Amino acid sequence: MPPQIPVTRTFLPPLAEYTELLEGIWERGYVTNNGPLLVELEKDLVPYHGMKHVLFAGNGTITLQLALRALDITGEVITTPFSYVATTTTLLWERCAPVFVDIESDGFNIDAGKIEAAITPRTQAILATHVYGLPCDVEKIQNIAKKHGLKVIYDAAHAFGTEYKGRPLLSYGDISSCSFHATKIFHTVEGGSLACNDDGLYRALFLMRSFGHIKDDHFLAGINAKNSEFHAAMGKLVLRYFPTILERRKQQWTRYAQGLKGMRIAQVPAETRYNHAYFPLVLGSESQLMAVMAGLAEIDVLPRRYFYPSLSALPYLTFNGTCPIAEDLAPRVMCLPLYHDLTESDIDRIIARVQSVV
Repeated sequence: MPPQIPVTRTFLPPLAEYTELLEGIWERGYVTNNGPLLVELEKDLVPYHGMKHVLFAGNGTITLQLALRALDITGEVITTPFSYVATTTTLLWERCAPVFVDIESDGFNIDAGKIEAAITPRTQAILATHVYGLPCDVEKIQNIAKKHGLKVIYDAAHAFGTEYKGRPLLSYGDISSCSFHATKIFHTVEGGSLACNDDGLYRALFLMRSFGHIKDDHFLAGINAKNSEFHAAMGKLVLRYFPTILERRKQQWTRYAQGLKGMRIAQVPAETRYNHAYFPLVLGSESQLMAVMAGLAEIDVLPRRYFYPSLSALPYLTFNGTCPIAEDLAPRVMCLPLYHDLTESDIDRIIARVQSVV
């Protein structure tokens, strides 16, 4: 029996290379609190973010929380109903009020054309997700934010390596937050980043990440959002292989797209250099999706419903509006397996089973 094919599998660099970096950590005895590998990684990440400042933190959820705190967001935040649950729960944990705006009819991102209608006197920010690493309408969102005096935070958890109009997608917004979880195309096992251009904002984020003090000088109420030398070491090595990872992912994504021609898949916007982080497939109905998942399970292939349900339907919040496009899409979309070691024959086998069920 062939081994199971999960929706993703973590890319791991050669163990000998990681061991070499670990030996340096052992020699220095410096394992956390802004160690030398972490500082080096932050510098290495700057070109991928396209912002003046990059902070490496514990995960991609706490980075969103820090962004909201640093920008002093306490009221309503316009956000998307189609994202991972952390986009919404972060707002709830920070005592903000999520206001959902539906997604594009032909895409996966928040519909920027519907944002202005949702703005009220209590609106303070827009928190949008570059879903599957595909760019939001960043120009329109920025124009709306400027017109109404709003802050813009991007949940760019999927977007590392994507470029839009010659710039890293992570370079848009007042703050861009990224996840480096083990499931991501670039990872540090656990981790995340914050990027911004404003010096004062960076200082606030830097202090908030480390309890709000430097040695015995206390400046503000912070938390522990730091990360370790061990995670930074993994990040430095994965970054070394990242161009190869991107090229391999593009080849795999293209093979899926050619084999599933005629079905609804992600459409990459013009002037976008896509990172091909995910391969979402939209089925005609939820029952068809469940049939495809069952058919794939028969050959030990495990796709994932990503994202389900629509966040506007979460049982622990009250949302008085509707998001018909997101609520229709969420039950019908899933991501097919996509990871560095996935073979062409496996992709062809997955394509054949999807086609046979559909």
